[in-house]
Amino acid sequence: MLKIALVAVSGIVIAVLAILAYATTRPDTFRVERSVTINAAPERIFPLINDFRAWAAWSPYETMDTNLKKEYGAITTGRGATYGWEGDKTGRGRMEITEAAAPRKIVIKLDFIKPFEANNIAEFTLAPGAGGTNVTWAMHGPALFVGKAMGLFMDMDNMVGKDFAKGLQNLKALAEKP
Repeated sequence: MLKIALVAVSGIVIAVLAILAYATTRPDTFRVERSVTINAAPERIFPLINDFRAWAAWSPYETMDTNLKKEYGAITTGRGATYGWEGDKTGRGRMEITEAAAPRKIVIKLDFIKPFEANNIAEFTLAPGAGGTNVTWAMHGPALFVGKAMGLFMDMDNMVGKDFAKGLQNLKALAEKP
């Protein structure tokens, strides 16, 4: 009986070590990106992204957590604007707009504090084209070991990508209102 238990435990240990070893072979960076075409000029869409207070009208993360606590900085629009949050489902984090090139691009330093620490970049690009403005919401950053291991069991692109797609649809509906 003891011999069977030792063989089983050894098998489990070997499997866990193999999974962890495989996780180290995963890419050192990640990128999640979604796009939508909005039937509005970039000048109409840009302020909805560039002002953290406007996010309440379109960001899916604003309604995800009923206990969400928000903290806006002294500046809420444009370069230097800050926004912090804490919630049961959203964890705790902070954003700062580091680049605001109206009406084409917004870059945000995105720091997650809880439940996992992570430092990423979020970018919104607005490109006018046939049929409206193509808006892309992207997030990229380093893939640390814990993220690599979790990525073997959870598809981050799918999870976060769904939120980005929903947010872009909300932004589209808002920007296309007469």
